[in-house]
Amino acid sequence: MIKQLSISLTFMLSAQLLFAQKELPVIRATGKSVNIRDGNNFKKNGWTIAPEIKPDIYFTKPIPGKTKKVTFYTDIDSISFDVKTNSHFLFNIVLNNKDTALTGIMPSYDTLGILKRAGKYNYSEKRDLPAFTYQSADNPNLQALKKAFNLDSIAGGGNEASKILNLLHWIHNLVPHDGNHGNPASMNAMDMIAVCKKDQRGLNCRGLAMTLNECYLSLGIKSRYVTCMPKDSLGVDNDCHVINMVYLTQQKKWIWIDPTNDAYVMNEKGELLGIEEVRARIVNNKPLILNPEANWNHKVSYTKGYYLYSYMAKNLYLLETPLNSQFDLETRQAGKTINSVQLIPLDSKKSLDKSVSTNNTTKVTWVTYKTNNPDYFWQVP
Repeated sequence: MIKQLSISLTFMLSAQLLFAQKELPVIRATGKSVNIRDGNNFKKNGWTIAPEIKPDIYFTKPIPGKTKKVTFYTDIDSISFDVKTNSHFLFNIVLNNKDTALTGIMPSYDTLGILKRAGKYNYSEKRDLPAFTYQSADNPNLQALKKAFNLDSIAGGGNEASKILNLLHWIHNLVPHDGNHGNPASMNAMDMIAVCKKDQRGLNCRGLAMTLNECYLSLGIKSRYVTCMPKDSLGVDNDCHVINMVYLTQQKKWIWIDPTNDAYVMNEKGELLGIEEVRARIVNNKPLILNPEANWNHKVSYTKGYYLYSYMAKNLYLLETPLNSQFDLETRQAGKTINSVQLIPLDSKKSLDKSVSTNNTTKVTWVTYKTNNPDYFWQVP
């Protein structure tokens, strides 16, 4: 447990990198107090072993462009790591040959401060940008998907919100998250689920969000997936996270759905919130509630403090979503064009010029439109 840490800092924790390790280093202890040497700073009794916190994270301020050694000293053992600006480490401390404390070392950043400074957009921006589209549930591929997995039954006979959440829990339990590998070559829900079952593998967060997106579309539920990205002024954070925005027709609003972490977010009244609302509430210090089931692969439970105010606060700086929500959108085929839209805060100063690039290997062209206006990005179907 951290004894001294500036409350002005929030922290980056890349779950994709952190929890993918299968065999973790182990040190042993007979007492709960741990000394830490953090670079040149020695912290006597600077850590308390807490097996009940999984993981218990020690955050250290990185030195840009340099390596810093961090060492944990128990009463009978020690372990050292060379920490860089994008390093993530996980290890176990076994206490009295009985209790195991899953422990991590992460670099710390002022992610909340960065996001708060990026709270402003330009609602008066008027530019000629294309409309978002959503593939009809009558599409033969979507109909086949619905039939193959009996999605009507999985969604259940409740209201729209319950159907959305039932599908979230289903895909989270069906396909594990694997952030260490790319997705299958054929990137539609039918094929990705089949490959995962055949090869006993998982999908990264993008693959999970694409799969769930198509499941929603197959039931006539409007949905997009959203890539949530950091500001990354140091140019060292390659991590992002992909979740879904799903439309509630009666409430006429989008809601936050995260299949990687089985997560959704509510306000103090228990009302489901969308990505736009969650971001604004973090910026404006308004209360948020994370569903208690939120977890990674049923191995690590998430708290609101880590998931919303650390990891997602880091990744809510810049947002990107496909212009066309449809089956098999990102499977690489020569001559294919994939259109997306970025929502950029005024803090970024990033150009709003459309970008176009063609991959020399796949011959796929990526077109990215850009806007400072949230009303365009979050427009209802």
